[in-house]
Amino acid sequence: MKKNRLGQSDLYISELTLGCMSLGTNKKQAKQIVDTALDYGINHLDTADLYDFGINEEIIGEVIKDRRKQIILTTKVGNHFDSHKKDWFWDPSKKYILEAVKQSLQRLQTDYIDFYMLHGGTIDDPIDETIDAFETLKKEGLIRAYGISSIRPNVIREYVKRSNIDAVMMQYNLLDRRPEEAVLSLLESEGISVLARGPLAQGMLTTNGRNRIFEKGKQGYLNYSTDELLTIFDQLNQLNLNLNELALTYILKHPAVSSVVFGASSLKQLQENITIDLTDTMNDDLYEHIQTLTKPITYTQHR
Repeated sequence: MKKNRLGQSDLYISELTLGCMSLGTNKKQAKQIVDTALDYGINHLDTADLYDFGINEEIIGEVIKDRRKQIILTTKVGNHFDSHKKDWFWDPSKKYILEAVKQSLQRLQTDYIDFYMLHGGTIDDPIDETIDAFETLKKEGLIRAYGISSIRPNVIREYVKRSNIDAVMMQYNLLDRRPEEAVLSLLESEGISVLARGPLAQGMLTTNGRNRIFEKGKQGYLNYSTDELLTIFDQLNQLNLNLNELALTYILKHPAVSSVVFGASSLKQLQENITIDLTDTMNDDLYEHIQTLTKPITYTQHR
């Protein structure tokens, strides 16, 4: 699988990233999914300390401990949580980040994190203090690179101006094209990579999309009505191409995107994405045609 550089760092990640949030708590099944992903050439795993209140990190740490050197490992911080009370509050302070990273390292059974992200963020955060925390961790060798996970253009722009982030994770898919309007060109020009999460729009952009639209899109999706979602699904199907493949290759077509982050709760879901062809599907004509089938929604229209 092709690997792309993450920002200006020395990290090279596979075009597909396994998002680990939906792995569940069965360690045997999680190991099977992760091992299969690695065997197919995926080298980038994404988790967060908040997922299952630390349990997800613990499971990842256990299942990768014998293959750690093969993996680019990403986790996130900023949600100050209590695993016993099952609650949390937003805390991007330097003090918390420096404490939380130690807990993540312990749960992940590793002495360094390849890529560490702020798990959200607002314009009212102590941004310089947050950046200082990440720079401190980088100097100490506890992390190799850092970035943010955010869909807020105003927050992203502040980190672009004030920090040395190497990547931004954001929702981006055929139905949610807001990043095209707001930040992709900026990030590309600054050499900052995009990690695109939610590429299959909760399963609505898969071969089983019609059923998922009735399940997940019955109240609409962003500014799309259910009828509009069904129409787009049918139009995409008329192209006689694998819909998962179309959804993933559309995102990878943009030069700012280094990797597409998808989740899998079963081997079947994993294989639906790792066995497709990512190389020649999305030519310029097809790319432009797909754009005519969907509508670019702006952040001001839907926050």
